[in-house]
Amino acid sequence: MFRTAAAVSAFALLAAPAFAEAEKYTIDPSHSQIVFTYNHLGYSTTTSMFSGFEGEIMFDQANPEASSVSVSFPANSMITGWDARTQHFMTADFFDPAKDQTVSFKSTAIKVTGDKEADITGDLTINGVTKSVVIDAELNQAGEHPMEKKMWAGFSGEITILRSDFGLGAFTPFIGDEINIDIEIEAAKAE
Repeated sequence: MFRTAAAVSAFALLAAPAFAEAEKYTIDPSHSQIVFTYNHLGYSTTTSMFSGFEGEIMFDQANPEASSVSVSFPANSMITGWDARTQHFMTADFFDPAKDQTVSFKSTAIKVTGDKEADITGDLTINGVTKSVVIDAELNQAGEHPMEKKMWAGFSGEITILRSDFGLGAFTPFIGDEINIDIEIEAAKAE
């Protein structure tokens, strides 16, 4: 869910023209989503998402490992599709209002693993708890945006986390502990 920004950073590095130094890209909040799913009592897979968030990617085409990405947003921007569920998620059972409810990701390393693939390691903070995670990221496309007429890049990422690692473990094991996160990111070269 939070690795997306990191994925963007790694792949923008692979796809953009060579630069003398890192250049700034900004996440397009209108075309970027973090979708997460979990098992609900064995009866269904429940889906929710974050959208409309912003972040920054600094990347160096000549040395992708020197690139970085950071993104943060409030947990209460979550979209669950059901108001009562959203309200419950913002209680002490999950995103405790007494704690910092900011979700953030800051990359610490990028390892290119293929022509369009990279592992992005970073610090994921949820519910005031920070853990190191690795996002499996892929570059979808990079080049001049046909309407915006500037460099643009699109990325996909995947990661699975345990919600109990972040103090969100209420009702486990009945409600699945594993959270599968899919990230879709578009980013534009900053002016």
